[in-house]
Amino acid sequence: MSTELPFLALSVGNTTTHIASIKGDALSDVTSTPSTDLTQIIERAIEAWNAIGDTEAQIIIASSNDSLASDLSKALADQTSSKIWTIGTDLPVAIGQHLDPETITGIDRLLNAAAAWDEYKQACVIVDAGTCVTVDFVDGEGTFHGGAIAPGAAMQLSSMHDGTNALPEISFEKPLEEAFGKNTAQAMLQGVYHGIKGMVRQLTEQYASRYGAYPMVIATGGDAPLLFEHDEFIEHIEPNLLFKGIAVSVKHTLAVDENE
Repeated sequence: MSTELPFLALSVGNTTTHIASIKGDALSDVTSTPSTDLTQIIERAIEAWNAIGDTEAQIIIASSNDSLASDLSKALADQTSSKIWTIGTDLPVAIGQHLDPETITGIDRLLNAAAAWDEYKQACVIVDAGTCVTVDFVDGEGTFHGGAIAPGAAMQLSSMHDGTNALPEISFEKPLEEAFGKNTAQAMLQGVYHGIKGMVRQLTEQYASRYGAYPMVIATGGDAPLLFEHDEFIEHIEPNLLFKGIAVSVKHTLAVDENE
């Protein structure tokens, strides 16, 4: 892999695919596209790659949707004649791990952890509120210990609609600031919204008790602002944490290669 930056990074998710240009620690041209629209993802990726203005620019993919990532990788390799590097296969994530043997952990969780540790260098809980909600722990030595995975807000609402005859299909939004949900939709929103926030607090307390100190709490993911803005429990909301994790991992790999 070339030591030259910038590079084009793609985060391929189950619901949304994000694209960004990265040069050093700086992100630019961050866009999001539904993961159901492969054609649009390819078009936006090619536009972003061309905008970099360097035919030697690298393309790096981090994926939690391997089927889509495989199709995307083939298409981009064909249209750009560039080698596609995959986080986790071609490039390791720059974070230590203390997990059960043979555990397969989502690349997105590891990249979030790598970015959080690189930025803050202290024990932290990383909450990623997207398709699923993950609540993970990194200790004060920069080691990822895993955590918890739960259905995301939209998934919870969808499952209530799909699994019953009476509950409506609704989109996730912040519920009214009332103690009680006074109609069915508000009751569903109250349950999902406060359920996720309560889960995060309970798990953080559990991690802190096990670790013996209270960690910093960082949130990321598409639903993080809606859930945690103005929440004093969350110390930082980092919308591009995963891309920062990609940049950290690329720099770490290049540094190792240069020292060998």
